[in-house]
Amino acid sequence: MHWADFGEGLAEVATHYGYWGVFLLIFLESAGLPLPGETALISASVFAAATQGLDINLVIATAAAGAILGDNLGYWIGRRYGFNFLQRYGHYVHLSESRLTIGRWLFRKYGGRVVFFGRFTAFLRTYAALLAGALNFPARSFFFWNASGGIFWAAFFGIGGYLFGDAITMVAGPLSAALFICVLAGIAVLWWVFKYYEDRLLAEAKAALGESK
Repeated sequence: MHWADFGEGLAEVATHYGYWGVFLLIFLESAGLPLPGETALISASVFAAATQGLDINLVIATAAAGAILGDNLGYWIGRRYGFNFLQRYGHYVHLSESRLTIGRWLFRKYGGRVVFFGRFTAFLRTYAALLAGALNFPARSFFFWNASGGIFWAAFFGIGGYLFGDAITMVAGPLSAALFICVLAGIAVLWWVFKYYEDRLLAEAKAALGESK
């Protein structure tokens, strides 16, 4: 079976198991498993419009709850285990201790945007919370940006699926792809900055994080 067909099949769980199916798929995706949470939300919204078998308000509320709670779980897993994992295995991808320090500092400055807009990007929707926890992004800021992103995302695609049916996938796919390209471009720029300004960035990061030089 093709992976895309498998993903679509999982998304149909939302229409068979209702709100619990929507919640579970989105919760697990947000906690770090690569599942079709956004597709499940759209499928449930289309089903609600076509059959009135689900209440769109409850679909959106359930999706938002799954997104927020799943991300919170992912955040605490990252907070508990992620940084040690990166310290232990990061050298395999050239993540030295100094670069992790710079990463923590940059995520503290820009992590809110990553958490919020990452909700609309397939890769970051799954891993942003883990990354935020691993890089010690402040919990209070994470909760704010996570809740804001989860509610806005659920409302956007829930209402879109309800009003426009499967046509919303024409927006969801390109939007996710465009944001993913922006993420890749951002990573490439950050890597160049790391290489070119690493010593200066490390000094600024240590000063901002209150670490000794």
